[in-house]
Parts: sequence; C-alpha cells; structure tokens
Amino acid sequence: MSGSAIGPAPAGSAWPEPAPLDPRSAPLPKYGSASLADLLPAVVAGQEVPGFTSGLTLAPADRVCVFLVDGLGWELLRAHPAEAPFLTTLLSSSLNGAGAPLTAGFPSTTATSLASVGTGLPPGAHGLPGYTVADPATGHLMNQLRWQPWTDPHLWQPYPTVFQQADAAGVHTCQVSAPTFEETPLTKIALSGGTFHGRLTGEERMDLAAEQLAAGDRSLVYTYYSEVDGKGHRFGVDSMEWREQLRYVDRLAQRLAEQLPPRAALYVTADHGMIDIPFDPESRIDFDEDWELRAGVALLGGEGRARHVYAVPGAAGDVLAVWREVLGDRMWVAGRDEAIEAGWFGPPGDGGVDERVYRRIGDVVAAAAADVAIVASETEPKESAMVGLHGSMTPVEQLVPLLEVRS
Repeated sequence: MSGSAIGPAPAGSAWPEPAPLDPRSAPLPKYGSASLADLLPAVVAGQEVPGFTSGLTLAPADRVCVFLVDGLGWELLRAHPAEAPFLTTLLSSSLNGAGAPLTAGFPSTTATSLASVGTGLPPGAHGLPGYTVADPATGHLMNQLRWQPWTDPHLWQPYPTVFQQADAAGVHTCQVSAPTFEETPLTKIALSGGTFHGRLTGEERMDLAAEQLAAGDRSLVYTYYSEVDGKGHRFGVDSMEWREQLRYVDRLAQRLAEQLPPRAALYVTADHGMIDIPFDPESRIDFDEDWELRAGVALLGGEGRARHVYAVPGAAGDVLAVWREVLGDRMWVAGRDEAIEAGWFGPPGDGGVDERVYRRIGDVVAAAAADVAIVASETEPKESAMVGLHGSMTPVEQLVPLLEVRS
C-alpha cells in the first residue's frame, strides 16, 4: 500500500458532518409479540382467564411464578456465565425460542417496565412513559417511580392489572416482595391483585413464592428482587459488588426452581439491562451547564439515556433542531409525533398512545445510541452520580431474559 486511507481533508474542503440518526432506525421494542407487556397475557391465557390473547407463545401451566430481577439484562447475563451458572443453563433450554430474549419497551426503565408487566399494555397505553414525565394538568415533572408529587394513581393509570383480572377469574394470585413496596402507588396501579406478602430476605421470598404456587389449582405468583439494579447504579455492572449480586440471584432462582410444585412453570425475567457510562464531558453531557441544549427548554424529563424534553410554547421546532444538530449522531432524536409513529411507545403506526398520555411524552424525545448520557448535575445530582445507567433501546438496555423452568 502506498499512503493511508485516512489523511487530511483536501485544501478548501472539510470533512462532512455526521448524518443524524433516523429515529425510525432505532431497534424497536417488539410490542405485541415479544415484549414484557406480552408476558402475563400469555401466561393467563394458558390458565384460561377470559379475554386474554398474546402474540407470545408459551406452553400452558396451571401454576406460574414470574421472578423479576431488577436490572438483569439479557446481554449482561450472557456475559457472566461464571457468576450465574444456574441461569446460564436456562439460556439454551428455555422454551421461548431456545432462550430468546424479550424486549423491555421504551424507555427501558423500572416504572415503565413494571407497569407493562402488570397491565399487559405498552407504555403509551398504561401511561408511565418514563422515569420523570410532565403532568399536563400541573405543568410539573412527575416522578413515576417515587410518585412525587402525589397524583391520584388510578387516574394516572386507570386500567386493571392482569393480576386483578386473574384473581377475579378464580386464579390464586399474589405478590411476594419487600414489605416496603406493599402500599406504594406503583404497586397499586401496576402489580396489585390477590394478596401481597411482604418478606425481607430473598430466601424468604423464594420459599413463600413456592408455597403460594402450591396453594391453588391455578396460581399466579409474582416475586421481585431489586439489588442487582441497585449495585449496578452505584458501582457499575463491571464491579465486584454487581457480580456478587448476580451470584446471589442465581442461587435464589435455583432455590425457587427446586421447590416448584407439580404442574408449575417459573419464568425469570427483568425490567431492563444497564450500561456503564464513563465520567468524562464527552460521555456525560451536562444539561445544566450547556446553554445550547437548555435554550427554549421548559422542563427536562426522563433520565440520562432516555430524555423527554418539554419546550416553552412555540419553541418545540427549534429545540428539536438544536438537539438533533448537537446530539443526532449519538442519540435518536425525535419529535413527539415522530417517536409515536415510529413505534417507540407502542405498536408502529398509531403508536398505541392514549389521548391522556400524549402530552406526558416530551415535545422532543432523545434516546442514546452511543455510550453517552445527558445528565443534569444541579437538578439531578443523585442520578448524575450513578455509574450504571439505562433507559434507551440499545440491546444491552432493552433486551431482558425470559428463562423457563417447569416441574
């Protein structure tokens, strides 16, 4: 070879600017066929609960337990077979397309995903389309995980949960989780139905979940563990602390699997994955210190990897243009209608977005495609200090396992 393929630009010319990412090119959630919203409808359809169908095919089981591990992404699990030997064996033996993953939905964040699991609906229908979103009635941000400021939960999310409908159809239904979650608004509108059983330790939850499975001829049991996500946020998914939590969850899943009663199925899944974002100005762009991104913005919602941007009246077009110009080669940046029509919040086309939910979605929606986050050091100091983040549609955040064990 004589010379290099890469060299200085010819005199009088400049390198072309990177083309903005097309919002329609984002790897969309598989609403209607293989998303978290399709899991419980498939389960209860197999238990002959009236009114349910699903594009996800699961073999029927009279007794079903869903064990949701917060933050246990599909790609993270596959990358750590030594820490999760039991779950790794299920990756190839699962009946869901030989271990094929589900998609979380957008954004890939806890409040959104738990509402999708519990209601069987996509985010545009159940109405929790982000970590923080604007409440059109007040003009303020609403944190849908912590439920601050207070908003009537059943006005915010009016649909019945799958658990409630299964319970009404005679299925023995319960949730087994940490006691602190029993009375939270998110539990009430996403996971309620049947009986809530609070247990402090993971071992207690696994043992009680197995007991409750055996308590009915038809049973639906949900149990949850949060600290894989907690350690990932605090220390990162490449940390010793995160790996130890994965080892612990692997033991919990095996403990539950070994206690399954006859005619039972266990599904291990998650609400999202996670990615570590470096602490440097190129990777963590600080909205609070960036006058260009702040121009024309009334509220910044969402989270670092999935932002809802609410413009001052009349400025939505300008805000979209600036965010696309500044971030468009690293983030999918779309206007509200564009994101809805592309299928970010529900099936493509009409997007599956209820009228009451429409203005909860930002005038501009930005989802990270590269290893980047839009942080807000002054207004979101706790979130901005997190090592591991999630929210976008990249595979490491969006794909979650669906691992099956049958008795």
